[in-house]
Amino acid sequence: MVVASQTWELSLPGCSSLKEKRSVVRSIRDRLSSRFNVSVAETGVHDVHARAELSVALVSSDRRMAESVLDKADRFVESHGGAMIVRVRREFYT
Repeated sequence: MVVASQTWELSLPGCSSLKEKRSVVRSIRDRLSSRFNVSVAETGVHDVHARAELSVALVSSDRRMAESVLDKADRFVESHGGAMIVRVRREFYT
């Protein structure tokens, strides 16, 4: 069994209010959760409108499967029009 996590630090260009930020973050969070069956949370940068930090976690039977899910989730976040990835951190626990 493998527990995997990934954290994205995101730039949210065009977000000038908390309401706009929440809309973008909620969209990404909900889609990640439903498409990839992962747990998602906003884990940092709560006080800046144009930045966000999202983290996902999952449990898998093997590392290869976990890497595959995280790779797909990474491509999804990268393709989302409202956010740009600044930094990514990925961790595995066995």
